[in-house]
Amino acid sequence: MTGKESNGSDLDIEDLDARRDTKKPVNFEEFINKNKVPLILILCGLTLVGLGAFLYKQGYFGDSNQIEVIENATDSQNTVKDLVVEIAGAVEKPGVYKLPEASRVEDLLVIAGGLSADADREWMEKVINRAAVLSDGQKIFIPKAGESSQTQGVSAKNAGGDQSGSGGVIGVFGQLVNINTASQKDLEELPGIGPVYAQSIIEHRPYSTIEEVLSKDALKKNVYEKIKNSIAVY
Repeated sequence: MTGKESNGSDLDIEDLDARRDTKKPVNFEEFINKNKVPLILILCGLTLVGLGAFLYKQGYFGDSNQIEVIENATDSQNTVKDLVVEIAGAVEKPGVYKLPEASRVEDLLVIAGGLSADADREWMEKVINRAAVLSDGQKIFIPKAGESSQTQGVSAKNAGGDQSGSGGVIGVFGQLVNINTASQKDLEELPGIGPVYAQSIIEHRPYSTIEEVLSKDALKKNVYEKIKNSIAVY
């Protein structure tokens, strides 16, 4: 009995040793080769998820409505605006014209056919700045020879050039005082205008018409009535 029991134990030990010998260590290279496609797909998926999270944090996935608004704003900024201006007096084709934004006085003169034969060219050279940029609603008036000293409200703002006094524009032209460029001393020569009103006229510049001294509250109406026949804007 004892011999048989001993042989049985020896067989059990040998069987266990045989089973241990059948367990091989894990071969990672072989594992990767067998599962190459699934591993690549998993890696690509993780990469895309990470990239998407990064772009989301950076704000790349904004609201589509916001993008549309920005595009529409850009389109409106690129739209070219037109100016509607008038030229009257001694020109070949006086009238109201539509010109592109940033057009100049010279452009208006050309489209109006140029000066007529009876235009006061000397006045033109002294008062009108051909390079001045036009503004919407502006009016340019070119007097005939001999009538320039009696002309009022001959042009809208900037038609006569630089309002600081350069460019051939003078504060007093004939008997009319240009309220856009006249000095305080020149303004005080007008009836009913003292230092306070003269300063008020200067502070509310520029003027498109002489009536704007009222709409801009530069003068009271009773004071304006005293000087309206003695002032002009160039």
